[in-house]
Amino acid sequence: MGIMKTMNTQEKIEIDFKTSLKSGDEVKKRTLRMALSAMKLAEVDKGRTLTDDEVVAIVQKEIKSLRESISDAEKAGRSDLIAETEPEIKILEQYLPEALSDEELEGLAKEAIKEVDANSPQDIGKVMKVLMPRIQGRAEGAKASSVVRNLLVSE
Repeated sequence: MGIMKTMNTQEKIEIDFKTSLKSGDEVKKRTLRMALSAMKLAEVDKGRTLTDDEVVAIVQKEIKSLRESISDAEKAGRSDLIAETEPEIKILEQYLPEALSDEELEGLAKEAIKEVDANSPQDIGKVMKVLMPRIQGRAEGAKASSVVRNLLVSE
């Protein structure tokens, strides 16, 4: 029995999708089918297999889209749509890496600020370019940007 290689995120989603087909879990089946479709589309566009970071980015994009749907449903007073969408977000969040704590995010932001020698809010873009690949899937861009802005303003 050889060494079992660790599964990447896309493989986990594919296996869970097949399980949901057999179990009849409609919400999970629909949610994972949507994510897998987005991955297949990205693979066709890129002409290659996706990296795990790219798969995580797609899952994040799907979650963001679902959150926007919830926001729209709230404005329209459609609690039925909200109730339908929230479980989909919870399903997809299982495939994201563990989130960074506020302290970890701040530490990574400070490192990035030092690296690019940023010293004012005008440097946020430079810092984010370095920081985002390091936090991929583990913190939202808006939160990271806010942390960077606060650090640069307080200097």
